[in-house]
Amino acid sequence: MDLEEKIKQIIIDSLELEDISKEDIKTEEPLFGEGLGLDSIDALELGMALKKEFNLTLSKNKSENKKYFYSVKTIADFVRSQQNG
Repeated sequence: MDLEEKIKQIIIDSLELEDISKEDIKTEEPLFGEGLGLDSIDALELGMALKKEFNLTLSKNKSENKKYFYSVKTIADFVRSQQNG
């Protein structure tokens, strides 16, 4: 399973999205608002799940974190930068 697929599975599992499959989540589509429709509570839960899974260090800057969590692709890029970093 590639990183993007793993992130999609974490989104589904951590947010208990029972009616959504990995195929329903588009890699470059926004996760919040008009895209998948996640909200700020979902962002907190997803952030904790990703921190646990990938041992991430999130910024204290909310707008920076918002940029990282825009889509599955931006999360994957952030994870890769942390792992190579």
